[in-house]
Amino acid sequence: MKRTISGLFDTREQASMAVKELRAARIPEADIGLVSNNVDGVDPDGDAATDATTDAGAGAGVGAAVGGIGGLLTGLGVMAIPGVGPVVAAGWLAATVAGAATGAVVGGVAGGLVGALTDRGVEKDEAQVYAEGIRRGGSLVTATVDDDNAETARAILQRGSVDVRTREQTYRNEGWSGFVEDAPIYTSDQVRAERDRYSRSDGL
Repeated sequence: MKRTISGLFDTREQASMAVKELRAARIPEADIGLVSNNVDGVDPDGDAATDATTDAGAGAGVGAAVGGIGGLLTGLGVMAIPGVGPVVAAGWLAATVAGAATGAVVGGVAGGLVGALTDRGVEKDEAQVYAEGIRRGGSLVTATVDDDNAETARAILQRGSVDVRTREQTYRNEGWSGFVEDAPIYTSDQVRAERDRYSRSDGL
């Protein structure tokens, strides 16, 4: 039986490490997915990522936007997700959400991230927290695995990831009632503030 296990990370570096560990554990690349907020369009060192509209055909420079994830997964592309904004996505999530298996993808996504996750068996409430977390600057890594690999994938994706229930409660305490696709996209300054906030605490 296949199940999808997910981890929401506050930094791109943590997400990159999780992807590397999943691959090292021999989780097939086709079963790993990634979505990372890219509203700032820069890598963690502050270098501007290559404009995807210029190099969309080959996906050139897109890897810089997620701090080393480029080259780890196929299908790496830049896209816009309703309610989330610009992201870099790869693996099955890029293919499912954007309808493309390989290469960079530019333009609006038909269909929502929440729907893509729930189609893979993620509970709707949890999927909404993941979508909101990406909207606020986070990165989501998923692995669709069979029972034999479930505990390995879960252990990898729990290391350094957000406690989803705690984060959901934090959002709700501040008036959040669920992910909305037509919600305003977070600005670079807002995303930076969110990342700084959770680098110091878990938002409680």
